[in-house]
Amino acid sequence: MSVCLTAGEKVHIITRRLFDADLRRHFVGVVEEATGGLARVKGYAFVFDDWADDFKRRPDERIRLFSLIDAGLIINILPAETEIGELRYKVNHEGQRIVTDGKGFSLDVSEFTATR
Repeated sequence: MSVCLTAGEKVHIITRRLFDADLRRHFVGVVEEATGGLARVKGYAFVFDDWADDFKRRPDERIRLFSLIDAGLIINILPAETEIGELRYKVNHEGQRIVTDGKGFSLDVSEFTATR
């Protein structure tokens, strides 16, 4: 099986929850290298804060390895012009949770309800 990610591509990665109480984690970044079913991605971790009812970005940039064959990950390829450092989560006027850079890019990341 050949998995295609190339250095320089921008990605938004969702870690699937197995249980309702599991932490909701997302990661956005730039692929530094991808080979042998693994991708090395540099970017930012986002974690859902139940108290604020919103995703919060960890302040420090991180480098993480992701398995490209892990069924527990949803990997979205982002447009090249997406501003990774500007990505924020918000609820749009239709009640959908989106991630946006505020400059034209937005991705609906709603699960099953309007605000979560």
